[in-house]
Amino acid sequence: MKKLMRKMGAAVLTLLLSGSPALADGLIMARMDKPFPEAMTLLQSAISSRGYAITRLQQVNENLERRDFKSDMYRVVYFGKLEEVRHVTAAHPELIPFLPLNITIFAEGEQALLVASHPQMLYQFFPDPALKPVLDRWEKDMDDIMDELREGDGS
Repeated sequence: MKKLMRKMGAAVLTLLLSGSPALADGLIMARMDKPFPEAMTLLQSAISSRGYAITRLQQVNENLERRDFKSDMYRVVYFGKLEEVRHVTAAHPELIPFLPLNITIFAEGEQALLVASHPQMLYQFFPDPALKPVLDRWEKDMDDIMDELREGDGS
């Protein structure tokens, strides 16, 4: 159990650090020339069109404002495929803290920025060959979602 906790702690730390500019390689990012409400609608549509269910929309504006970060809109969109998440976490309970997948979206003027961690980063910490095809698919889906949003037409 201690070994699992150390491994999870190292994975969490690395994923958190990947948000820093020096380690931006671990992130998938997109900028949309759409205002936040329209971008949010397009994001939800892009996620749903790939067979994922949106499990939660987390609003974090109040917490950011308490830290003097001003933003019109800032959300974390969590999504997944229930049976897939159940199957993956049954075989790899150490992945529970990293699921469901998520994309952070926030307003920057009249544009929206979207950021997510590369699902493949998990393979560095959980190198089970049986897990690789799932992570590959999640990565492709995440890239496709971001590509669709970069195009900005939502189709």
